[in-house]
Amino acid sequence: MKALITGASSGIGRDMARYLAQKGWDLILVARREERIKELQRELRNVSVETIVLDIGKAEDCYALYEQTKDEGVDMLINNAGFGLAGEFIRADLGTELNMIDVNIRAVHILTKLYLCDFVKRDRGIILNVASSAGFMAGPLLSTYYSTKNYVLRLSEAISEELRRKGSHVTISALCPGPVNTEFNQVAKVKFAVNGISSEECAKTAIDGALKGKLVIIPGAMMKAGLFFRRFVPEKALLRLSYGFQRRKNER
Repeated sequence: MKALITGASSGIGRDMARYLAQKGWDLILVARREERIKELQRELRNVSVETIVLDIGKAEDCYALYEQTKDEGVDMLINNAGFGLAGEFIRADLGTELNMIDVNIRAVHILTKLYLCDFVKRDRGIILNVASSAGFMAGPLLSTYYSTKNYVLRLSEAISEELRRKGSHVTISALCPGPVNTEFNQVAKVKFAVNGISSEECAKTAIDGALKGKLVIIPGAMMKAGLFFRRFVPEKALLRLSYGFQRRKNER
């Protein structure tokens, strides 16, 4: 079995690679930072590991990645690459926001489409899209990031129903964690207002859930409870709560 992981140089992507390697999966690791994935390649000696250095924020690199790997027998696609940016919408840098949309949405869309078509033809395959608990709500002060994760979650859910109607054996899952201790907060320039789970725990929960064909994967009992009870809170109240929560992250 072989898995392709984008954003594999650190955090959840790196720990997914480690966990899959423990299970005997061969890997294709994709990232912009060559030394990071080469270091991971050297670590994972018990399986075959291929590394590919490119920027999936560029559409042409997404197509190039598919062309380079389409005949390598990929069984699982993990769209993990992504980043956030904190701040008021009117003050956030437009170029960074557009790059975020390219990485968090367009790359996921392109790669999901290309590999899914092959998986459906074979009638087997797994797609794991890394969304976020942010995908269930709006996020003042992280508005673009939350919106991108809404897209990833809802796209994955819609595709899942289409596959179910076909009777396909291909599955698609959306990982929706709360705070995870990774480099995300340094890149987004925030600090979590609550303690996050480890990336190792998140990665294990994600892979186990995807292998079982679970549609929405939410690591951690606290986050499951929070998302359950949010349905009983009016939307405007949720927006106020979300704003206060994000502001505290920005101020820490």
